Amino acid sequence: MKFGIAFANIGSFVEPEEAVGLAQAAEAADFESIWTVDHVVVPAGYQSRYPYDPSGKLPSGEGTVFPDPLIWLAYVAARTSTLRLGTGILIVPQRNPLVLAKELATLDFLSGGRTILGAGIGWLEEEFMALGIPFAGRGQRTEEAIAAMRALWSQEEASFEGGTTSFRNCYLRPQPLGGTIPVHVGGHSKAAAQRAGRIGDGFFPFGVNREELVSLMDVMRHSAEEAGRDPDSIETTVQCNVVTREEAVAEVTSLQRLGVTRVIVPAAMFKVDLVESLKRYGADVIVRV
Repeated sequence: MKFGIAFANIGSFVEPEEAVGLAQAAEAADFESIWTVDHVVVPAGYQSRYPYDPSGKLPSGEGTVFPDPLIWLAYVAARTSTLRLGTGILIVPQRNPLVLAKELATLDFLSGGRTILGAGIGWLEEEFMALGIPFAGRGQRTEEAIAAMRALWSQEEASFEGGTTSFRNCYLRPQPLGGTIPVHVGGHSKAAAQRAGRIGDGFFPFGVNREELVSLMDVMRHSAEEAGRDPDSIETTVQCNVVTREEAVAEVTSLQRLGVTRVIVPAAMFKVDLVESLKRYGADVIVRV
């Protein structure tokens, strides 16, 4: 089982030294990865429903500080050496896929091949409107963007022809050190699970209960098999909010039996006595699973 830190770039960890302290302490405690969240802007008075809280609103409020996830990861990458750098998630259809491919490849190149793209389609329609980007069709645009970026990351002279993105004989340099960047599809819907099965290197079913998790993992695996892919090759990342030793070990072990391959724990759960609390989790949970 792999372990990561979630929601790393918000709360107290927006501050430079707090960000570095979190990343270094997580690395020292044998966490494998750190994951950032994403919003370019949050329009005041939005009416779109946030799907991961009963209130339908961001629990942190409209004025939450959201540092750019990739710049934040680049900042902590320079002060760490093994910690993998994940977006959990990045709202892909809000971005030009060529520019995003360049940013991700540069982060991967400079960090020694540590980047993971957690890709989501977004829920906040007013944010898309503010950016001047259509909200409708964002799922299809996300899939096309992933295909286009993979072409840019892997081909000597990349070409791609799609409904919203087309280019021919383009050099993208630097390319990722491994020839590509793992793409983990995030989302709580059946469509997200199907997308992960068809094209994902991983699946990140966020904000679901155990029954929904099992169902979505079944959908993901079935979709992979229909696409001629090995479902066991697709990693599954699940958030775990339990940090007490015995309860956490039991929960992680249970998730592992379901086929979950990575557990991520919210950074805020370690904000008190950061270094020691992360160290305890590493000793009490990570080494025992």
